[in-house]
Amino acid sequence: MFKPWLLLVTCLVFMSTASAQQQERYVKQLGDMEVHYIGIPTSFLTPEVAQSYKIERSRYRGLVNIVALDTTDEDKKPLNVGISGTATNLVGQSFNLEFTKVSEGGAIYYLATVDYPNDETYRFDILINNKGDEQRLKFTQKFYVEE
Repeated sequence: MFKPWLLLVTCLVFMSTASAQQQERYVKQLGDMEVHYIGIPTSFLTPEVAQSYKIERSRYRGLVNIVALDTTDEDKKPLNVGISGTATNLVGQSFNLEFTKVSEGGAIYYLATVDYPNDETYRFDILINNKGDEQRLKFTQKFYVEE
């Protein structure tokens, strides 16, 4: 039987193949939150994972995954936060991101997709609201069209 948490595993495997310096790039301390983030092409997802999350696999679509953990808790439990944001390409076209909250077992993560016509670099500006403490996550991600 398929387990939906495979998306989280897929993202973790992708991150684990990065060097230690690259892995640090995918984590930021924002207030009392440790925020993990990553952007990957949806074509990296298995058909089963994509179907379970209702994500269209495409070589022209990227997936953004955000996880906020509570650093005031020694177990760093996942936080239920408000989240919104934009993706802006290098020519200044900006797109609102529509995040979907996914809760599985003890994990909470937020997913959004972004389309790109060619190899595209996006600047992400994400607002994360943790019980009134608003923090801004900014990062840049390049998505490649697979041949």
